Amino acid sequence: MGMRHFSSFDGAELSYRVLGDESTGWDRPPLVCLAGGPARDAAYLGDLGGLSAYRRLILPDSRGTGESPAASDPGEYAFPSLAEDVEALRTHLDLDNFALLAHDAAAATAQTYAAAHPGRLSHLVLLNPGSRLQGELPDDAREIFEARAEEGEWWEDAYEAVQLLEEATDFTEIRELLLRAAPMAYGRWDTPQRAHAAIERDQLNPVPRAGFWQGIDEPARLSILEALRNVEAPVLVVTGDLDAVTGMRAGEAVAESFPNARLHTLKGVGHYPWIDAPGSLTRLLRDFLHD
Repeated sequence: MGMRHFSSFDGAELSYRVLGDESTGWDRPPLVCLAGGPARDAAYLGDLGGLSAYRRLILPDSRGTGESPAASDPGEYAFPSLAEDVEALRTHLDLDNFALLAHDAAAATAQTYAAAHPGRLSHLVLLNPGSRLQGELPDDAREIFEARAEEGEWWEDAYEAVQLLEEATDFTEIRELLLRAAPMAYGRWDTPQRAHAAIERDQLNPVPRAGFWQGIDEPARLSILEALRNVEAPVLVVTGDLDAVTGMRAGEAVAESFPNARLHTLKGVGHYPWIDAPGSLTRLLRDFLHD
């Protein structure tokens, strides 16, 4: 379906897409899907490996990404503000409650939303989350990457690109290095993975990306974590055992922040499970959302 729009809390006109039709779960609350990156266009989520055949999907473009305009104030790119955009979207859709999915950095946005509006969530899915909100930066992603050195000739070039990314400041250079490093994000480097990686450079948004983590002080972070203890909705945290971007330990830390969370690790899967194992992810999400 085409692009739609809603007015957020400050009057900003933001964009979203609806995937699926009336024959695929239209009678159930939709699954709102937040893109990570941070600040990557939501188009990279696709339809989450075919999930739109079973559930109506709502994919918003956050501020300054996709079809949504840039923010008037840089502080609006920070994830607590983006969480209030989610609440504005819920109001626009006239939903009493809904299921929320977030990938990668957007897990911080989703957790902040859950902390502020726990009664609005029927289910929460966090795919391949980082644990910066939890105050933890596990190093197992590097361990996973280094353990894959014998998988193919792609590894050496990806390894060099990762090292160069640590010092890179020019965004054009960063785009090229991310493409070189892309194989580390997938469980294997076949045609679907290469096609998905090729579009990343055109979906990155440097200003929103830089603002995502800005202005969040320690008391605010701790307040969010404390509020997560009151979230009664079931939570599913999904990791991939070959995820060399966020690893698996971050998912463990995130799951421990909730009273009703389940952690599931997909085998042979990297940072984009709907690309590496679409069938496995779809079955997992269908079962979880059906509960």
